[in-house]
Amino acid sequence: MSFFGGKDKKKAPAPQMPQPAVGNAVRSQSTIESVIGPNTHFRGDLQGDGGLRIEGVMEGTVDITGNLVVSESARVFAEIKANNISIAGAVKGNISASRVEILDTGRVWGDLTIKSLLINEGAYLRGQTYMPQDIQPPQLEAPAQEALTSSEGPKAGTVVDVEPEDLDEEE
Repeated sequence: MSFFGGKDKKKAPAPQMPQPAVGNAVRSQSTIESVIGPNTHFRGDLQGDGGLRIEGVMEGTVDITGNLVVSESARVFAEIKANNISIAGAVKGNISASRVEILDTGRVWGDLTIKSLLINEGAYLRGQTYMPQDIQPPQLEAPAQEALTSSEGPKAGTVVDVEPEDLDEEE
């Protein structure tokens, strides 16, 4: 018997949050486990292993191993560490993530340390972007020198001297 005197029933699984439809970064993610609602103002440090969706106001730090969705109505003033981040609202603070997507309504003021970045047309980003991978820039080689003259005559694109030689020098 349960505490309230009813019969024991099989515990139903916890309802799953619907997958948000903002951005590619969250389409392949696991479910969102925590939500800061649109009428919520959270101040402090937030840590977790799951996904997080912010619809209200968040101040402090966010350090999660899952994915983060910042909805269009959200205002985030925080240092953020997450796996994948999709931003449709406003974020002020530095971001460290594997992948960041800033949607057309997204605005970010802060530096990004990322592996992958997608910025939609209309999005706003003010800050520096760091990609710590060891990728070398392409090397430019000098063009090969061709002979200016050949038995077939000058090649196309070569400069030919058309001034006659000074005959006075030969005398």
